Amino acid sequence: MRLMPRIHDIYVGKTVLATVLLTWAVLGGLDVMLALVSEFGDIGKGKYGLVEAFAYIGLSVPRRMYYLFPYAAVIGSLMALGQLAATSELTALRAVGLSRRRLGIAVAGALAILTALMVFSGESLSPWTQQRADALKSAAKSGNAVVAQYSGLWAREGETILNAQGGQERERNGDRWLELHDVTLYQFADDGRLKSMAFVKRAEHRPGGWLLRDVTRTHFDDRSVRREQIAQERWNSQLDSAALSAGTERPRYLSAMDLRTAIQYRLRNGLDASEFEEHYWGRWFYSINVLALCLAAVPFAFGTLRSGGMGKRLFIGIVFALGFWLLQTQFVKLATVYKFDYRIAYLLPTVIMLGVSAFLFKKRSG
Repeated sequence: MRLMPRIHDIYVGKTVLATVLLTWAVLGGLDVMLALVSEFGDIGKGKYGLVEAFAYIGLSVPRRMYYLFPYAAVIGSLMALGQLAATSELTALRAVGLSRRRLGIAVAGALAILTALMVFSGESLSPWTQQRADALKSAAKSGNAVVAQYSGLWAREGETILNAQGGQERERNGDRWLELHDVTLYQFADDGRLKSMAFVKRAEHRPGGWLLRDVTRTHFDDRSVRREQIAQERWNSQLDSAALSAGTERPRYLSAMDLRTAIQYRLRNGLDASEFEEHYWGRWFYSINVLALCLAAVPFAFGTLRSGGMGKRLFIGIVFALGFWLLQTQFVKLATVYKFDYRIAYLLPTVIMLGVSAFLFKKRSG
């Protein structure tokens, strides 16, 4: 098989790219509009106003487009191929020697360009802009008392300043709480003098208040310095856990490199890393899923879509994308519950989908 693209490959590729981009823009626009409407509920909290809401939504656009791309790819591919089939252009291309396998390669080649851009965005631009968006929202809602930008999360309450290197919302047996790790608490006197500095291994915000675990506190007295070790203690603070949680790491918004670092940290400290592993392997299978999903949709162009209109193509594309998403989501949940490898959970739906597609492809070829 000739690997260099020929004129009919370029024609099919351009048609697919144009339709995918149009579908992507429509889905992205709807998602942004819905997100903006949902932000109206937070306007008026602290210094969070309309300008901040627009800025937050604008900064979150790269992340939104990253997660919408697989759906846009499969719906756009089906609509493009369906349009070519409806105008008998696919039949004409077959007549000049374009095989179905070659058609699949032309579609995959066109989508590989956008997929590569999305993988790059998912590892660089998307996490960076989302962190800036979360930091902006946290700072505005808390009146600049909470800032999550550089060197972790920073918050201030009175004469106490908190710095946390990371954290996450946790849930167990129906209980939810915010957990910060590697926390440093700086306590200042009224005259600005540093009174004490405490390093806390883990700080948990539960319904009863803050609980600090494994505390090493250094007191700076007028003429001496003393240190104390405390296994755990209560911390009387009114810091808003909701504002703090907005600045903590959310695994689905982290890059693969950051996810890997977070997994290693949790495994070293005996913490549950399953949520981070789930998203880490999801990043690795992102490009495979996009290309496999679109290739699996190719056989529909030779039969079902030929006689259908735009609505039928759109419906099949949505059902196809959502069906695969539901199947993979269920496998990932099973992996979480039964503790088997996430790589298997991500790979099995892809294999099943390609197997069904190969069966349909062979059946319609026969």
